[in-house]
Amino acid sequence: MSDFSVTFADVIIKSMGYTILDKIDSPRDIKELGMDELRTLCGEIRQYMIECCAVNPGHLGPSLGAVELIVALHYVYDAPEDKIVFDVGHQAYAHKIITGRREAFKVNRTKGGISGFPKRSESEYDAFGVGHSSTSVSAALGFAEAAKMQGLNHKAVALIGDGSLTGGLAFEGLNNAGASKADILVILNDNNISIDRNVGAVHNYLLKVTTNPRYNKAKKRVWDGLGDNCIRRGLQKVVATTKSFFVRENGGHLFQALGFRYFGPVDGNDVVQVIDTLKKLKEIGGPVLLHALTKKGKGYAPAEENQTVWHAPGLFDMETGERIRDSKGISRYQDVFGKVLLDLAKQNDKVVGVTPAMASGCGMNVLAKEMPQRFYDVGIEEEHAVTFSAGLAAGGMRPFCNIYSSFSQRSYDQIIHDVALQELPVVLCLDRGGLVGEDGATHHGCYDMSIFRSIPGAVIAAPKDELELKNMMYSAMQAQKGPYIIRYPRGFGEGVEWENASYEMIPTGKSEKMSEGTKVAVLASGPFVYRAIEAAEEIRSERGWSPAIYNIRYIKPIDTDMLAQVCAEYDRVITIEDGTVLGGLYGAVSEYMSAQDQPLPVCAIGIPDKYMTQGTQKELRQECRLTKDEMKQVFCEEHEKSEKKD
Repeated sequence: MSDFSVTFADVIIKSMGYTILDKIDSPRDIKELGMDELRTLCGEIRQYMIECCAVNPGHLGPSLGAVELIVALHYVYDAPEDKIVFDVGHQAYAHKIITGRREAFKVNRTKGGISGFPKRSESEYDAFGVGHSSTSVSAALGFAEAAKMQGLNHKAVALIGDGSLTGGLAFEGLNNAGASKADILVILNDNNISIDRNVGAVHNYLLKVTTNPRYNKAKKRVWDGLGDNCIRRGLQKVVATTKSFFVRENGGHLFQALGFRYFGPVDGNDVVQVIDTLKKLKEIGGPVLLHALTKKGKGYAPAEENQTVWHAPGLFDMETGERIRDSKGISRYQDVFGKVLLDLAKQNDKVVGVTPAMASGCGMNVLAKEMPQRFYDVGIEEEHAVTFSAGLAAGGMRPFCNIYSSFSQRSYDQIIHDVALQELPVVLCLDRGGLVGEDGATHHGCYDMSIFRSIPGAVIAAPKDELELKNMMYSAMQAQKGPYIIRYPRGFGEGVEWENASYEMIPTGKSEKMSEGTKVAVLASGPFVYRAIEAAEEIRSERGWSPAIYNIRYIKPIDTDMLAQVCAEYDRVITIEDGTVLGGLYGAVSEYMSAQDQPLPVCAIGIPDKYMTQGTQKELRQECRLTKDEMKQVFCEEHEKSEKKD
């Protein structure tokens, strides 16, 4: 495992000391504990999570709910030989803490610290890297088949939440696993809530299962019987009689149809019950699914009471549960999107909103509350969200489909085939474009401009501020073809007045000159237009010259009239974007220049061709030269090159 600095945490976190947790350095240490000690350990892990996350925020709620499941898994199974595969990884904090990263957890999600998600390069216990949902079953099936082909007796376990189970990839994995008869255990962590309220038929089915009194009575009889050291033949007999009947009628019909043997539900927050159950299931071959009921936010009253907010609460007072909010007084981009969408829906009865389970995160909860008939939360199903939006558009509606930029990668095929090829007027609003911060490599929205710029007919817009986002949404609503893609960053805007401003059409493919300059033209996209202006103004004040600054509002179609003007008036070009420089704005400008008789040299500022790790947005932007001070340096370097040429 890598060496991680804990200087930050040592200063801030004053550990209260733990009688059992302090002695746990690997899963082997857990296996020496008695049942009462394991219960104590689970409580100490929870307290330690709360202590750390209060000053160093993370995905607290889901991890609190999964403590007993993870402790039980490491008690019964022998990782890293046995492969424990997480889905998304929001629930994996206990896993990190008991696999040699207890101290490193203090710097979880920080630059130079450990990742907030399982990561193969970080620990041998992280069997598979995750960050997006619905992948665990497919990956665990791969491990199971690899072990069989190599003659290894290693077990494969997939831990998946009920929210992630709605994703199509999860069902593809279940279908394949059931058909192949692979030796795989799938644990369904059912907490009845994802980030936002779970939706869809699968969720409703599971809820019906878990609350059925006939089934739960039968379940109790079954598990009471199994507690008396019954042999496998007896187990099979019980399953074939009492349980099988009730499973078919109530609980496991869906999973049995897919080829799985269904067990549960069990109390996923009772570590002893889970251990007892896992020991018995470990001896059963083939595809097995264990249905475990847990409580998101378990053990911390504020997190239990408001599970959506406490999924990832930010900074908070551990004693009072009071969240420490940023008091900037500036609108977040997600709030602008949400309020503008509601306003457009009031103006146009064809406007609807679609989100894959991120209503509160993207701001669409405003529309959901006031106009629920115009709001669709389709669950964690990005591909479906896009094709569903395409169907809405083909039917005469004006859908605004909001997906986090990183997750939009999953819907690339649907954007091409179901939207672009049919020229359907779908507006894709990509929240969290660029460097998102502490969630790291799996969540950075680095690739959207490069990926989607290759699609014929696509429009890609990057607003510089809140008002421009508002006007781009207004312009997109009136577009007759799609996809019309608007991407914007996570967090706060620039503080410009937008709520009371009138709507204005922004011509597609047209840029905006922000300031005059000499020798060097800076072509910037998104909010980095403002950082470029600030850098240019300081240079003008200090040195008496400055580069010209352009706001490249549209990455596609690129403003060729503007580029022709730049070629005629300047010696060098600098592009600035919070996306990968390969294929994005830099790619578009370089392609144009390569076709000119006398192309200008182009210098790129943006995200390099590597996977960016976790850290604050400020730290990561500095690494990519996306801060004012870094820009100043590049501007001066390019100006000096122009001077030498003269």
